This record gives sequence, C-alpha cells and structure tokens, in this order.
Amino acid sequence: MNNIRKTKLGNQGLIVPIEGLGCMGMTQIAGANIYGPSDESESIATIHRALELGVNFLDTADLYGPLKNERLVAKAIRGNRNKYIIATKFGFEIDDQEQLTWKINGRPEYVRKAIERSLKNLGTDYIDLYYLHRLDPNTPIEETVGAMSDLVKEGKVKYIGLSEVGSETIRKANKIHPLSAVQSEYSLFERDIERLGILNTLEELGIGLVAYSPLGRGFLTGQIKTPEDFEENDFRKNIPRFQGDQFYKNIELVKEIEKLATQKGISSSQLALAWVASKNIISIPGTKRIKYLEENIKAANISLSKEELEKLESIVPIELSTGNRYDDNGMSIVNQ
Repeated sequence: MNNIRKTKLGNQGLIVPIEGLGCMGMTQIAGANIYGPSDESESIATIHRALELGVNFLDTADLYGPLKNERLVAKAIRGNRNKYIIATKFGFEIDDQEQLTWKINGRPEYVRKAIERSLKNLGTDYIDLYYLHRLDPNTPIEETVGAMSDLVKEGKVKYIGLSEVGSETIRKANKIHPLSAVQSEYSLFERDIERLGILNTLEELGIGLVAYSPLGRGFLTGQIKTPEDFEENDFRKNIPRFQGDQFYKNIELVKEIEKLATQKGISSSQLALAWVASKNIISIPGTKRIKYLEENIKAANISLSKEELEKLESIVPIELSTGNRYDDNGMSIVNQ
C-alpha cells in the first residue's frame, strides 16, 4: 500500500487522499469521447490499481455516459464497495430513456429521482459525496440543498457538495446543510476561484475544494504540441484555451513549466499536481491508464520549496488569462 497523504475534505468528517481519481474519461458523454477513446477493461484495472496505491476516492457523475460511467465504476468496485469513497453528481437532466435533455434540474423531486438512479447504477445503498453538478437557475439553491439534506438524514448520502458555484450560492447552501466540498476547475492554468474570492469563502466556512482538471485538461502534461494532436471528436477542440493564438501562447508557458520540472527531475504533470497539493487542495486528475495514474500519484509526495512555488507562479501569474475553459455555452452555466 502507498502511504499517500490523507486529509480532511471540509469539516464534516470526510477524510480522503490528497489525490483522487477522476473517472470521466473512462466513458463517452452523449456519444463524444472526452479525451479520446477508452477501453473498459483498462479503465477497471486502473481503478483497481488506484486502490492498491491508496487512492480510493473516485469521482464520477450521472452525466458521464450518460449513466455508463457510474455503471463502469460499479463493476470496478463490486465486492470492495466499503474500501472506496465514491463521489457522484446530478443536475444535468436525464430522461427515462437515458437521454440528456441538456437542461439543469435541481428541483427536489428530480434530486430524489437522480439519487435512486445513481444508487442503482453504482450498485450501492449509499453515496459518500453527492454533488449538484451545476446550479439550476430556475430553482432556489435552498430547495435543492434541502432535498439533498433529506438524503443525508435517510442515510442515502453521507456528505454533500456543489460544483462550479460562486460565494453567494455557497453561503446560501451552507446555511441549509453544511457543505463538505465544492468542486471547481483549478490548476496553474485556471485560478478564477482564487481571483473571485471563492477560495477565501470556502476557507472561511470550512468547506473543502476538490480541483478537477488540475492538469489544465491535459495542457500541463506537455504532451499536446499542436492543435492536430486531438482526436476528431475530442471536445477540447471547441475550447478557446486550445484555439488560435491562445493555443501557442499557452504552449510557451508549458515549455517554461517543463524546464522547471526537468531541473527537479520530475514531469511537468507531477509539478502541476504537486503545486495543487502544496495548497492542501485535493485534486482529481483523470486518467484511464495505469501508467499515468502511477505517475500522477507520485506527485502527492513531491514537496516544493518556497522558491520553486514562486518561480512557478511567476511563469503563470494569477492575473494571466490562458483563455476560457469552456465555450460560451459552457461558461454560461458556471455560477460565479
């Protein structure tokens, strides 16, 4: 077993490894490969290897597939459910034919429908951490969180969280039921939650941050060199960060980060993950391959000196824009 550091996620009692495993890329979403093609047996083997290495915190959502990702996770954890901490999300409405409507639904009756479906798909009678995936603009957050709180009382959910929300929403929600976590995109390339004071709000209220895309959607791995490196239906092609002049500006930043990583004898991925861990923030780098899982996990034990952190943050200063992380439609449902 790996001695990966464990840390509190929020102050409600949830303890997780400083690095979890994002499972999104293990299945398609609505027919599109998010990060290129995936292989179910390889994905399951990666989840099993993660447990051996002490990374038992898995992140999925009913959106991924839709529903297929939860079912894949269910196969991987069968017989070992109590050894894993499972986080899943709801909110992107899925109809009875298992099709995405692309509406956000946070109504109490939908919360109930979504949890029952996720429990069934995951083959479990409880979810460790249940998130609202995006804020429903047509339902007060107090109503959604009230319904989520009922699930905690019933033992169907242990802890609750929100994803991609601003300080005002976090405060309103936390008054109804204490949040354990907020999940947001956060990396050297994406620091909006710091700029907007959301990180300060979380610290003030004792809520943990779970950073998704801590490798800048793959940019910080150094493996993306040209726009042609993406598969045909890779969704990153539609993201401003990966388009036009911005792509090449970002490549220059990655080259500087790689130089620093090389001096330290580690990969740029490991440096980017160690930066997140240095802030005592939990990250959930996604991968479906054991090779990258093992490389990522090593980052949890890499310590960075004050000088190294300063150098890294001077390459990508907090005020520097690396381009929007979603297209206009995707940005419109991020609540800030």
